[in-house]
Amino acid sequence: MKSKIVDDAKSALEDVVFDGMTVMSGGFGLCGIPENLIVALRDTGVKNLTVIGNNVGCDNHGMWKVLANNQIRKVLASYVGENKILESRYMSGEIEIEFNPQGTLAERIRAGGAGIPAFYTRTGYGTKVAEGKETRQFNGEWYVMETGLVADLSLVKAWKADTEGNLVYRKTARNFNPMIATAGKITVVEVEELVKVGELASDQIHTPGIFVDRIIVGKSYEKHIERLTTRPREQSAKSAATGVEV
Repeated sequence: MKSKIVDDAKSALEDVVFDGMTVMSGGFGLCGIPENLIVALRDTGVKNLTVIGNNVGCDNHGMWKVLANNQIRKVLASYVGENKILESRYMSGEIEIEFNPQGTLAERIRAGGAGIPAFYTRTGYGTKVAEGKETRQFNGEWYVMETGLVADLSLVKAWKADTEGNLVYRKTARNFNPMIATAGKITVVEVEELVKVGELASDQIHTPGIFVDRIIVGKSYEKHIERLTTRPREQSAKSAATGVEV
């Protein structure tokens, strides 16, 4: 069997990207995002991308880098805050956004990966989310039909992988990554640690290697805080002096 291990992010993407493709990218905010693969995607210069994910990064970080390079024409996301460029381009009509309730987006991706073409959900019925979509009544309640999502390319971040592509995610960095790993025609994963087959406990594997086509080991990771919140200095000083939280 051909090895799934690729030397770097650039090599992992060079023969699988094309203009107009659909790309899914894992992560929640900046937690669990495939940083190296996103930069490599930007550097390919491919245009007119449809990007699917919880969000599109935040200013200067994550998928924002691809957006700022004028490569994205449509976004399917559940949260678009923290991103001034996306706001500006959406308001000017340069970029299309398809808003999804967060749970609906996760289920659409999971459904696509499971081969389920569509499903019904109560979420969004009677709102703009349901406009133009089929609705149906079950047991006296109204539901909205949502379609499953698949992508030409899925970009995923995992904590550990073995050489067969079995993946383990770390804590909340799991987020959208397991669903996205299953929903790409080609799935490329970057990991922090690569181990031999058999070193991962079989009952702790989150994504089976059958879904993974290529693996890279990330070179470095930036621990950026999206929105830093601290107490005023005088409150912190008083708390330290008295031992009482204020």
